[in-house]
Amino acid sequence: MTIKKSPQTALVHTDYQAPEGFAAFPGAIHHASTVLFKNVAAMRSGDWKEKNAYTYGLHGTPTTFTLEARLAEIEDGKYCLLAPSGLAAIAMVDFALLKSGDDLLLPDNVYNPNRELGRWLSADYGITARYYDPLIGEGIAALIQPNTKLIWTEAPGSVSMEVPDLPAICKAAHERGVVVALDNTWSAGLALRGFELGVDIIMQALTKYQSGGSDVLMGAVITRDPALHEKLSLSHMRLGMGVGADDAYLVSRGLPTMRLRFDAHDAAARKLAAWLQARPEITKVLHPAFTDCPGHEIWKRDFSGAGGLFSVLFDERYTEEQTDRFIDALKFFKIGYSWGGANSLVMPYRIQHMRKDWHDKGILVRFNVGLEDVNDLIADIERALGALQ
Repeated sequence: MTIKKSPQTALVHTDYQAPEGFAAFPGAIHHASTVLFKNVAAMRSGDWKEKNAYTYGLHGTPTTFTLEARLAEIEDGKYCLLAPSGLAAIAMVDFALLKSGDDLLLPDNVYNPNRELGRWLSADYGITARYYDPLIGEGIAALIQPNTKLIWTEAPGSVSMEVPDLPAICKAAHERGVVVALDNTWSAGLALRGFELGVDIIMQALTKYQSGGSDVLMGAVITRDPALHEKLSLSHMRLGMGVGADDAYLVSRGLPTMRLRFDAHDAAARKLAAWLQARPEITKVLHPAFTDCPGHEIWKRDFSGAGGLFSVLFDERYTEEQTDRFIDALKFFKIGYSWGGANSLVMPYRIQHMRKDWHDKGILVRFNVGLEDVNDLIADIERALGALQ
């Protein structure tokens, strides 16, 4: 039955429906806050936790459901939840699994915002956050208390690059009923198979290689266990986690080329790291594929590749003022946080202030090697090293 409409109502309601059967390589971008139900029965039968129907834009649309499924498949997981950033994904995990009186273990090389979150949980929520040597391996068993509920791992540490023994940590944790979460951002889920090594939860900052454009903030939490996924889903809902459809589309668009880009970053970074290793200004190259890096043997055992991110230590004879001049003199390396994009980045760290257990001398500088010609990047660094003098 056709209902007569005024021009104003026609601006809001249309009888037109596009024909079915349209197909294209890009997935459709579904923007929605309100989701429409066919009838009351459909509204009452939908379960946002099971994702067997669409209930509200915050809980998912075809655009976000498809991205979640693809990310879970890359990690060989079963379930995936999206968050507005990597840090938001970390917070989702913490609030899902921890309550007042619980204990949390974090590696001492942890991503600094995760460290700050641990301090906040300790200060305001009655959750103790303790820090462990990232190379502790099976020795972590001695740190696990009856109230320890979660152990975070990071492989490798995103600044100092130590590679942890994940199977040993997971074995010790699981023998005591403790959940292990892995920040797998460095390998993008391509070079490290976290679930095969025993971890329970994998977190990734999709801001990095998945996006590849340095223009999207997003995180993901991936699991295999349905009971664990339900806890995370409740945290996701209660914290109001959601991502925009356009951002989800941009990440989805980046996935088909991610392996090619990751391998290109890897090859260029290894060439640059090898060149830096021979420079007299550099005392250590902290790249997991190089013997200077703590945990290198574990990297050889557990990883199938690397990306574009590594750090170096300058000879202690150079002051911070001198290394700052070096960084300012670079042309192709821009000063900025993050990694995984086409543009090379550089960032100095006051690592001695970040780590109580840090004993190496010299200024630490981290490089993200982009997709420029690596010979141009080498020439850029060689020129800039002149500013040390």
